[in-house]
Amino acid sequence: MYAMERQEFIERLLLDEGRVSVIDLARRFDVTTETVRRDLDHLERLGALRRVHGGAVTRERDSMVELTLAERSHRRSEAKAVIARRALEVVGDRFRGSLYLDAGTTTAAVAALLGDRLMFTGGQAEVVTHAMTLAHTLAGAADASLTVIGGRVRTATAAAVGADTVRTIERLRPDIAFLGTNGISPTFGLSTPDPDEAAVKTAIVHSARRVVVVADADKLGRELLVSFAPLADIDVLVTDAAPDAELAAALSDADVEVWLA
Repeated sequence: MYAMERQEFIERLLLDEGRVSVIDLARRFDVTTETVRRDLDHLERLGALRRVHGGAVTRERDSMVELTLAERSHRRSEAKAVIARRALEVVGDRFRGSLYLDAGTTTAAVAALLGDRLMFTGGQAEVVTHAMTLAHTLAGAADASLTVIGGRVRTATAAAVGADTVRTIERLRPDIAFLGTNGISPTFGLSTPDPDEAAVKTAIVHSARRVVVVADADKLGRELLVSFAPLADIDVLVTDAAPDAELAAALSDADVEVWLA
């Protein structure tokens, strides 16, 4: 196989899987690891990928990449709805308590289904959020009262951030927090590209009695710029695909329940 053919195949693999390994590619192509590294170096110079330890990832997996809210809202929407429905099982029959909903498109799916869940199970909830788009949805939720936390609103997420937002969250003690994340990995924990968003998420994690992370399979194994919580700080991960062996072992060691939607 010519170098150009290998490189085109590598690009297709990245589109499908998001990540490639030098060792796996060398075995697949029956070439040396040095040959694969040259291919990856060439593709990185062309802007087709980003080199990481042991392989390469798509440019979308750069530590600072953050899609807009509009872009994210159309990605994997069906998977997010399924994850949200499964996550809401944590809100038991005749629930009486408080819920915190983090910003994000998967937490937005939770917000969209919350009213029906409370109505179906005979529950009532005091709901708090700092996400402007979620507030609009939650304002119409049956059997739920709503508190919105203010602050400087980031355009990328339509969520309040800043010291005042963090201080307000730190004074709360919600029974359950539904938390979004841009990445979750065995060693780096939960991460996001923006330091201000990370500070808010850390405050939510520390404040809630129970932390439920909702994350589609694209987030598994990713590491963004800022870690905001170790795996040991979360109680439940709800996702739509089984984590790989390394992440599954780390989650088990941290005593995190994994719920597959």
